[in-house]
Amino acid sequence: MKRPVFSFRPKLENPSHRRAWEILQAVPEGQKNTYLVQAILQAEEKNVLEKMIRKVIHEELKDLSIPKQENRQSKPEEIPAPMLDFLTSLGDT
Repeated sequence: MKRPVFSFRPKLENPSHRRAWEILQAVPEGQKNTYLVQAILQAEEKNVLEKMIRKVIHEELKDLSIPKQENRQSKPEEIPAPMLDFLTSLGDT
């Protein structure tokens, strides 16, 4: 079977391309194919994992019931006296 050929021609005026080129140049000769294969597979695995996580979260949130707050300008909760005392004591130093 004949090996396929791939050519990478970055546009160095593009910052992303330039950074990718710099990274690829740092890979030792003879290891660039392996590096590119690993990078492609990791990117794909990340995409698959992200889709799976999004699907699970969507499924879990689908059945979640969140009560609506009728009046958002309701009276704020009071701060407990011990907490106020503690905060006041911090200013005494």
